[in-house]
Amino acid sequence: MFCNKFLLSFLFFVFCVATSANANIHEKPTLTIYTYSSFISEWGPGEAIKQGFEAQCDCQLDIVTLGDGVSILNRLRLEGNKTNADVILGLDNNLLGQAKQANIMAPHQITKPNNLNTDWWDDDFMPYDFGYFAFIYNKEKIDNPPHSLHELVDNKANWKIIYQDPRTSTPGLGLLFWVKNIYGKDAISAWQKIAKNTVTVTKGWSEAYGMFLKGEADFVLSYSTSPVAHITNDQDYRYNAAIFDEGHYRQVEIAGITKYSQQPQLARRFLQYLLTPEVQRQFAEKNVMYPIINTPLPTAFDQINKVSKALEFDANKVVDNQKAWIREWQSAISQ
Repeated sequence: MFCNKFLLSFLFFVFCVATSANANIHEKPTLTIYTYSSFISEWGPGEAIKQGFEAQCDCQLDIVTLGDGVSILNRLRLEGNKTNADVILGLDNNLLGQAKQANIMAPHQITKPNNLNTDWWDDDFMPYDFGYFAFIYNKEKIDNPPHSLHELVDNKANWKIIYQDPRTSTPGLGLLFWVKNIYGKDAISAWQKIAKNTVTVTKGWSEAYGMFLKGEADFVLSYSTSPVAHITNDQDYRYNAAIFDEGHYRQVEIAGITKYSQQPQLARRFLQYLLTPEVQRQFAEKNVMYPIINTPLPTAFDQINKVSKALEFDANKVVDNQKAWIREWQSAISQ
């Protein structure tokens, strides 16, 4: 009797070990992606991209949201070689130099597409969409919007403005460079004028845009393509981007593979997937940005104001001057 019980227990143990080993054989690999919050929101492209890639990769995507692009970079710096991230998605050209200095990325090894929709490409960070920072207003409330940044800054109409903190937000950082690009050594004076009519400076884009939609400001810093979302989702044509004669600062959103990734080949497949026509269409429809490869745009893009002049600083100039420009901004708005 004892022998029979021992034999049954032994066989049960062998069965459990075999079952566990078999389960491990078929366990799907996990690809961890650090990105910004709106990417995986109910209106963002993240969920459709996640489902589409998982359907073809026999893997699982673990998407970790970290606010804005600046927050993503700060998190990676903090974690260093202990990071769980395989892919980061949501940095931009304005953070490129800092990200390279942090020495946390591996070359993506993806060939530059022939049908690229812009002149921007990098060996470490792959672009996936782009757009232009702009101030959005409600046409039913603003009859005569500003036609230049100088007009908005001088603000004789006493318009109320909301924008984002350049220390925590990529749009806020874009505005910092936009003002510096146009005003140069007179940027302090420009910031002092802006401060007089600023309702608040928010940590991120979502908070700022939400306050604007509640009527708490006349203008909010966003993107020239933001009205597309209102047209597409709500058939709402009230919102416009004020297009400025001096030009608009360009943002190129980028993705990359961390040098500490446990799944580098899978990460590279994911980046290549971002360049497929169906995903590029998702970025146009749900990220409301211009696709990085030539892709037919939703008709709503034909109904918005277009930017005719792009502004941008060289990445090295940004690295050399960003801290000083942020101190300049802090000093100006505190006076």
